[in-house]
Amino acid sequence: MSPTPVPLPPLVEPVAALSAAESARTARHHVLAPLGELGQRRLAAAHVAIVGAGGLGSPAVLALAAAGVGTLTVIDDDVVETSNLQRQLLHRMADVGRPKVDSAARAAADLAPEGRVRSVRERLTPENAARLLAGAHVVLDGSDTFDTRLAVAEACDVLGVPLVWGTVQGFDAQVTVFWSAPPAGAAAVRLSDLYPAGSAGDVPTCAQVGVLGSLCLQVGALMATQAITLIAGIGAPLLGRILVIDGLRATQREVPLRGRSPEAAVAAPAASGPARVRPAELAGALGSPAAPLVVDVREPHEVRAGTIAGALHVPLGELRADPGAATARVRDAADGRPVVVVCLSGVRSAEGAALLAAHGIDARTLDGGIRTWPEPLVEPAVTT
Repeated sequence: MSPTPVPLPPLVEPVAALSAAESARTARHHVLAPLGELGQRRLAAAHVAIVGAGGLGSPAVLALAAAGVGTLTVIDDDVVETSNLQRQLLHRMADVGRPKVDSAARAAADLAPEGRVRSVRERLTPENAARLLAGAHVVLDGSDTFDTRLAVAEACDVLGVPLVWGTVQGFDAQVTVFWSAPPAGAAAVRLSDLYPAGSAGDVPTCAQVGVLGSLCLQVGALMATQAITLIAGIGAPLLGRILVIDGLRATQREVPLRGRSPEAAVAAPAASGPARVRPAELAGALGSPAAPLVVDVREPHEVRAGTIAGALHVPLGELRADPGAATARVRDAADGRPVVVVCLSGVRSAEGAALLAAHGIDARTLDGGIRTWPEPLVEPAVTT
């Protein structure tokens, strides 16, 4: 079960007053309980950094500028390409070849002339991330590579600021909030709790697997809403909860995510790891009467591109968050058969097999992962 959402105090002290023009422009917020005029003044005092002015950054910039956020820092070193326009609605055909941050500044100013936009045309790296994000009350990550996401998350951990995190691949999306130093009463949750070092594998790009443009708008808007709730101290943000969206089937569900303290991770004794099975050995065993159950722990967008025939899909995030329920699913499906856990390269499957073993299931992991699988992959069953 997901944890009970925890209301958090506001991040930002309000400005003393709004101008008459800004008050008129944001009038529909003033009557919106529990945001109200006080919340609007908090938004006016807030500074939000947005990494990436692409598919997720575009709707986030538009929504936050229109909402009256006082300062937006938009970080992107790229230029507009024609293929961006299917989902990156900050930009227009006339912007092709021009810096994306220029489109962001123009669009934000058109919506909210009293807001301030800091355009940073620079690639965010581990070396400059803390400098570029310093001073922001909230960071939104709409970047397009996992290396950049790691750099953003590590900088936010050091700075102690909340990180609103969203991803879109194909028709699938996720939104959550990471925060290394939340207020008292809320547990810290970091990107490393979802993806321990080395576990992400090779994340495909939008150019490789495609992306639904309208889903980017939905996720970017959800990320902007998370920033607003954090700034104003209203509602309960997605800290400790991952919102999982299936755009193709119009479903949304929550998956809990529990934080693990860095101290506990360092102190944990090294384990020898689960037993491994070679790809050819597993392929041969699947044709026998006592074929093992294959458990695929990859993310939905990875599995949608193909999996091993007959595999049960149990994302590693679900297994981490609620190992009891996930283990029960595996036990029921296995019905006494051996279990082999698979992922792309063998890193995540080793963790998944260890989690299953800790709950009484003797599971092995596929050596080298699905990338070494000798048989054709198949489309997953709709029920996975």
